[in-house]
Amino acid sequence: MVKSVVGEETQLKSAEDRLSRSSITAEVGILVGKLSSHLDRGFVYNLIPTPPTDGGNPACSLKSESGGREDRKKGSKGGKASTEAISSLLIDGEWVAEHARQVSRMLLGGMSVIGIYVWSSEASFKATSASLLAQAIRVVAQAAPSLESETNERLLIHISYSPKRWACRSCAVASVDLRPCDFKMSKLLALLQTYRCMYSFDIRIPVFKDLVSISNTFKNVLCNGISRHAKELLSARALLDGKLVIENQQVSSAGTHNVELLLPFKSDAQHESSDDIAGLVVFRGAICAYAYLSPKEPTSQAISDLKNDIINSLKSRLDILLDEGEDTLDMASNDLGKECGEIVTRKPIHQLLLHKLRKPLVLTFPRRVLIPWLSDVFICDYLLPFETFEDLKDRCRELLSMEAPVESSALLELETEASSPTMASSFWDLVNGNPLSSIEKTKNRSHSTTKNSSIQSKNFYFNFQVALFVLLVAFLIGGSITVINPAKVVH
Repeated sequence: MVKSVVGEETQLKSAEDRLSRSSITAEVGILVGKLSSHLDRGFVYNLIPTPPTDGGNPACSLKSESGGREDRKKGSKGGKASTEAISSLLIDGEWVAEHARQVSRMLLGGMSVIGIYVWSSEASFKATSASLLAQAIRVVAQAAPSLESETNERLLIHISYSPKRWACRSCAVASVDLRPCDFKMSKLLALLQTYRCMYSFDIRIPVFKDLVSISNTFKNVLCNGISRHAKELLSARALLDGKLVIENQQVSSAGTHNVELLLPFKSDAQHESSDDIAGLVVFRGAICAYAYLSPKEPTSQAISDLKNDIINSLKSRLDILLDEGEDTLDMASNDLGKECGEIVTRKPIHQLLLHKLRKPLVLTFPRRVLIPWLSDVFICDYLLPFETFEDLKDRCRELLSMEAPVESSALLELETEASSPTMASSFWDLVNGNPLSSIEKTKNRSHSTTKNSSIQSKNFYFNFQVALFVLLVAFLIGGSITVINPAKVVH
């Protein structure tokens, strides 16, 4: 339970000054920070206003604007606020939730969307029902969920201009009860510790014959594969600056700390039988994960935040690719059409049916770019192959209200393509009757694709390659099992 909340003084005072200078009578936005279950405290690093809707309407307004400006004038002079035409707040919760969803993709480990803030007079805030405010908090929490199972609370900060004061409340996601909590401002960002992890992975997702159906789409297979890998990742041990992390360990030294994750051995890898397998999805790449930690939190929390950052990054890239795939994908216009054939031409990515693919399909996932944000803290964004840095800058201005232009020279692209993993103990070695030559053929094809993609991106672009290998293998049942045309792709 959150008992007290600390806000970053520099950013919150800056937000208050901006609002005080404006003529805005009501505004809503999201809180970026962290809720620490170890300390029972909340940390607010910044307030981000929700942009206007597609129709140009504000995300928060008053039911009646009459008397709004007069109310502000009287409040600023210390007079008694007008009791005439007191207006309650109207909040477009769904629009705020969509804003929170997109911003949450841009936050690194140790930071998340932890609630909302409201700028209004005290009278307007009190005239607004608690259920409306709780509903807005709830939809934001659903749009930007926390991977921390212990955290089921969100914050609501009210910035009143009449009279001038700040108030903070916490709210359980499933409740409408807004509980007051202690609130103060202090210097937070300068004290954060930085943890970094370069995480390479090679996820192999077998496609079972009994699941090859009309409902087994590209989206379903990858979502399930990422979820299974997330469970393995959460049980991984960690090395911090070359030493094994112990429970309740704390680090006081400054600078960036390097973390290496050690995945547990897969004891059930050989339980898969070739008789049950129709194909394989290969999902490989490398992620540069970051996490920011309060000095009073244990190092184990930083490790947990790094793991969550990796999982969130995988899910975010898939979501972005699928969002883009809502538009019809014309594969005939690029190499994908040549590889996959007309069977998937003009088919949305998320609707590709595995049982209709006849040749390997290679898709490039969005690459992560790190962007300087507050103090020495970074955020991130993801660029699709056809996007430029100008697209990134536009999103920063729209979603984060970043007034200062983002310089291309200040951006960091630390992710590089993972080297081809050793094929020993891979899925293909475990398939009965699959000769070594077929393994080498598969490895060489993957390595060639990786090399070409790396050259095209000048070794600076981050590539996720998802290869869908659909291998139709016929077995003759007799005295022994004989493999016909091993690992040969059906044309």
